[in-house]
Amino acid sequence: MSAVVLASDIEVAQNIGFGIIATMMIVGALKVVTSKNVVHAALALVVVLAGAAAQYLLLAAEFVAITQVLVYVGAVMVLFLFGVMLTRAKLGVDTELNNKNYLLGVPVALLMLGVMVYVLLDGFGDTRLPADREPVPIWELSDSIFKPYLLPFWALSFVLLAAVIGAIVLARKD
Repeated sequence: MSAVVLASDIEVAQNIGFGIIATMMIVGALKVVTSKNVVHAALALVVVLAGAAAQYLLLAAEFVAITQVLVYVGAVMVLFLFGVMLTRAKLGVDTELNNKNYLLGVPVALLMLGVMVYVLLDGFGDTRLPADREPVPIWELSDSIFKPYLLPFWALSFVLLAAVIGAIVLARKD
């Protein structure tokens, strides 16, 4: 006797997976903005970016998920951590960098959240994606992304390389 998997069972599993991943991303994002240690904040940002890749996997966009992991989690976060570790920054809490009016940001953030939710609900409402869409081949997707933007992609890689070299030069002891 074979097990029959209903479409509603898959939707329930996707919703549960979305909830778990979204919760991890929210906790990670809160750790990013509340952490006193820059390295801990960067590692919490890795959790948020990896959660975004996991959300892409739930959407069956494997290429975008792998690109998210390679570019953001892999390259950008490694560059960020190298920049933090190679610069001569003060250790510990620096009171001059703390903003005294940080509580003003809470109502502004809540207002922005309300505006975003209103605009999204007003714009999309009950719109659903078509269920009978054909998958796009990976080579076609990658050509559409990287063919016209190959030169800016290379330019960005050289900018990131220059940033790493600059961090190494600044951190070097003469």
